[in-house]
Amino acid sequence: MNTSCFHCGEAIPKGFSAFVTIDNTPQPMCCIGCEAVAQTIVDNQLTDYYRFRTESAPKGEALIPEQLQKRTLLDEESLQSEFIYQDGEFKEAILTVEGISCAACAWLIEMQINQLSGVSSISVNATTQRANIRWNDNVIKLSDILIAIEKVGYHALPFKANDVEKSNKAQSKAFIKRLGISGILMMQVMMIAVGLYFGAFSDMDEHIEVYLRYTSLFLTFPIVTYGAFIFYTGAFNALKAKRLSMDVPVSIAIILAFIASTWATIYQTGEVYFESVSMFTFLLLIGKFLEFRARNRAAEVSANLLKLMPMTATKLSEGAEEYVVARTLIPSDIVIVKPGEVIPADGVITQGKSPINEAMLSGEQMPVDKQVGDSVFAGTINGDGNLLVEVKQAGNASFLSQLIRVSEASQAHKPKIAQLSDSIAQYFVATILLTAIGTAIYWQQHMPSEAFWITLSVLVATCPCALSLATPTALTCGTTRLNRSGIMVKSSHVMETVPEINAIAFDKTGTLTTGDFEIAEVKLLTNDYDKSTILAYAASIEAHSEHPIAKAFASYRDFKIISDQVEIDAGNGVTGIIDGKQVKIGKPKWLLNNTELQQFSSYACIITIDNKTIAAISLIDNIRDDAKNVIDSLRRDNIASIMLSGDNQEGCNKVQQALQLQQVHSQLTATDKMHTLKALQDNYTIAMIGDGINDTPVFGAAHVSIAMGSGTEVAKSGADVILLSNRLNSINLLRNIAKKTKLIIWQNYGWAFGYNAIVLPLAVCGYITPYMAVIGMSLSSILVITNSLRLLKVK
Repeated sequence: MNTSCFHCGEAIPKGFSAFVTIDNTPQPMCCIGCEAVAQTIVDNQLTDYYRFRTESAPKGEALIPEQLQKRTLLDEESLQSEFIYQDGEFKEAILTVEGISCAACAWLIEMQINQLSGVSSISVNATTQRANIRWNDNVIKLSDILIAIEKVGYHALPFKANDVEKSNKAQSKAFIKRLGISGILMMQVMMIAVGLYFGAFSDMDEHIEVYLRYTSLFLTFPIVTYGAFIFYTGAFNALKAKRLSMDVPVSIAIILAFIASTWATIYQTGEVYFESVSMFTFLLLIGKFLEFRARNRAAEVSANLLKLMPMTATKLSEGAEEYVVARTLIPSDIVIVKPGEVIPADGVITQGKSPINEAMLSGEQMPVDKQVGDSVFAGTINGDGNLLVEVKQAGNASFLSQLIRVSEASQAHKPKIAQLSDSIAQYFVATILLTAIGTAIYWQQHMPSEAFWITLSVLVATCPCALSLATPTALTCGTTRLNRSGIMVKSSHVMETVPEINAIAFDKTGTLTTGDFEIAEVKLLTNDYDKSTILAYAASIEAHSEHPIAKAFASYRDFKIISDQVEIDAGNGVTGIIDGKQVKIGKPKWLLNNTELQQFSSYACIITIDNKTIAAISLIDNIRDDAKNVIDSLRRDNIASIMLSGDNQEGCNKVQQALQLQQVHSQLTATDKMHTLKALQDNYTIAMIGDGINDTPVFGAAHVSIAMGSGTEVAKSGADVILLSNRLNSINLLRNIAKKTKLIIWQNYGWAFGYNAIVLPLAVCGYITPYMAVIGMSLSSILVITNSLRLLKVK
């Protein structure tokens, strides 16, 4: 039997017995404090901590309040490694927030948390019920942020795909339970209402009428307490934070109708509205449930992506295979990936070749052939070859984790119109309440018997649910559709800006062309070195570069030749020391004087050793198959196509002849590209598409920057959009979905504002019954969500 504490490792005192069930196994604890902390870890589904930890936890403190324990536990570095992304002094995390019922809830959380010192940014997505938060850990701890969220009535925990799935299933069961109980009881109340209705015309005995009314009261009570509880909690949280949400008028309507009916039953005077209360509570629950199902459908993609991450990996340690937890991998580890296995971390192939299925990233089902030197990504599936992969990024720094994180942030972004609608919604609820009060006073004076019905209809019919859902559902569905096709939207403004684009600037190499260079000719200019030595020198230096040209030399690499002091001059070339000699490889313009330049201007690169010109190399680079169709489609849509290239004039002319671009600018450095693009912005709203390090400065100047999936990590990190499929025609889909997303947002607002503009005066005038009001409000929200879901089917 184990005599040490499973949590802290200390000896268990004689006579003390306490156990916590961890992963279905009872584990001994040495004190009440360790028992409480361990139970907290289990309750928060964080038992991975015990599998991944490298040393025992500190001894638990028994006197720490339970709720505080649950939060401060998440400040532990060993736990945070599972869900935190570190960016310098800042940390980023995705949180699952329970209790969000509409965009007003999301707005409320953002307002409260943004006031905290140390919080850099927070964006809450009401559709997915997640928050993307960034904070300075030296100023504020994650536990403080979670407690602040708790204070405004919401419960937040780190986002984990499996936990979210369990939570969604639990919420779905709870919804169905509420619906079932409310529906069955409502039907009984409705049958009694029919009896009371006909009894009014057949002189029903008074004691029978009283009996039926009391029966209706007891049957309705569970509906307005248990069934409608989610509306009360939403209203209470909003009022506690001194805000108004859509749950406020709904809750008032339900409570007032029930109280008035109870009063009439007890004192046997006036009318009862039990059937009305039961029906519109049930209909409201149906609307909430359908919204919940629609939100889950739109939020599935990122949760499903996280499930693709493998739990284990085969690590090569001192020549022996060792099975380890995938999350524990660190950069420079070597892992073995066997046929059919999932790649456990981002890395580079050091041995072997195999087709890799990257459909989960790019949307393309055809496997991509990979060999030594190629990058592979966590979550992709190895084909039929054995691979050795050197880990470059693992865990929350992996490309897949970044994809999920930036997707959540971009989906939670609020365009200017959405920010306006959020503030309008607050005033709109206040206007509804004031209008309801005015309506009640007016009709009480003119037709007292109808005053209550009409006031009830005003409160319910004009609920601004559709207004709050108009933007987040459309943005979530739009970005989800793009992700499915391998288009990763990183920046929040993309869906707003892309429809305004009237010019697109392209880099040439690796963008309009494939970037898969092959050496066509090596022209030796001296007898000092042979061809194989020259190519081996070039390959050794180019191994330090991520430029597409570097790949052409990879097969000539001789690992006995070592290059030192390598420096990359972005957009020009590379310099290094081999055997004490300075070797340079780069553009003719960079290495040759004007006289020599005229002779070798048609060559892609020149090699010099100790400033002596040794060789000129020409390369072959084919134009992308889909480039012609993309340029033609831009021309049809009156969007200017411009090429900004660092290549020589001859190479650019070949591409121009094939594609018929509107403007061509050649032999540009990175700085030249940036200045050229800024000059073009006087006449255009412009997007820039590139793939290299030298495209990074111009990315910052463009209205929208787009990186090819095969591009350098530097280029992708600075881009607003990444085309993971590496297909240029993805631009057409991006433009199409961005336009349709904007159109659907306007359609949603048009319907939301139009519906309320029509229904409010009708409700005030008494033309809408409470039944019609509930149905209209629910259908209004469902219509907005359904309209947004159409984006998932855009081709």
